[in-house]
Amino acid sequence: MPFGDLKPGAQLLLVWMSFLAPLVLWCAVSYIPFVWHPLMRVTDPGDVPYFKEDTLVEKKVFREENGKLVLAGKRPAAGVPANPVFLPAPHEVGRALHKSFTTPPRRNGEPWLHESLWHSIRIIFWGFFWSSVFGVPLGIVCGTFPAFSKLGEPAVDFCRYMPAPVFGALAVAVMGIYDGPKIAIIFIGTFFQQVLVVANTTRKLDTSLVEAAQTLGAGRLQVLFQVVVPGIAVDLYNDMRILLGWAWTYLIVAEYIGASSGITYFINQQAKYRIYDNVFAAILIIGVIGFGTDRILDRLGHVFFPWQKSSRPGLIRTLLDSRRKPLPA
Repeated sequence: MPFGDLKPGAQLLLVWMSFLAPLVLWCAVSYIPFVWHPLMRVTDPGDVPYFKEDTLVEKKVFREENGKLVLAGKRPAAGVPANPVFLPAPHEVGRALHKSFTTPPRRNGEPWLHESLWHSIRIIFWGFFWSSVFGVPLGIVCGTFPAFSKLGEPAVDFCRYMPAPVFGALAVAVMGIYDGPKIAIIFIGTFFQQVLVVANTTRKLDTSLVEAAQTLGAGRLQVLFQVVVPGIAVDLYNDMRILLGWAWTYLIVAEYIGASSGITYFINQQAKYRIYDNVFAAILIIGVIGFGTDRILDRLGHVFFPWQKSSRPGLIRTLLDSRRKPLPA
């Protein structure tokens, strides 16, 4: 079939390409001078008084200064094309990643990178945990009972348009300057979305299952706990995986509220020192942790729900399959 499922080898190749393609582009920008090297790194300042070795200057300025020196019969400066300081090469980021875990912080009292990461993970965990404790049951109830839907969802829908960071000052006033307001921002940023997503997932349950249970004499609570919740378990689990990623997007904003802490503090400090390879390393670590967590949860999902399909069909495959279905007589 031209639009059928991919072979395992092809799937693995495409997965690797999804990571290799941006890496190749990054390497091209970093190592090939004619791709994008807008500055010149001075290797020999020559007779230019304000040039220093290893400094970065604009190419236009470099050419103009050398032109003046040539006309004056003086020694011109030498340099090589280079990228701005805020765009380190892959090997520099890799080296910084290693040093961040092995080299003590510059100032006494500053946290190590792994300490900052662990602090941020705790913020994410507690914010998302409390959001799920309240948001998931409310979403299931709203998706199951129309009265609760009309009572709760309009207000939730209204509140979800309010950016979570605007509650920062209020959260600090109520909870202090430490972890409390940060957890609150994660909670606010995910709770309202959770309620609506879970409610929508609940409504997708096959109504024939509910009708069959009611026909057999099941009460409302029995239908809720023995039919609805098991029936949406797989989709609910996948929703929670997606919403967890949503929580990570609020982390940086949350950690700016009150006392700076966590991975945000580390990134901010390295940016102040203009050590941008450390900044890139920290950003990459966030991506690795988030992606790794999602992959682990995906594998656990197949353990918890072994009957679910290993992959979803693509859009074209879905359309083709729907067109092949025989028309009703």
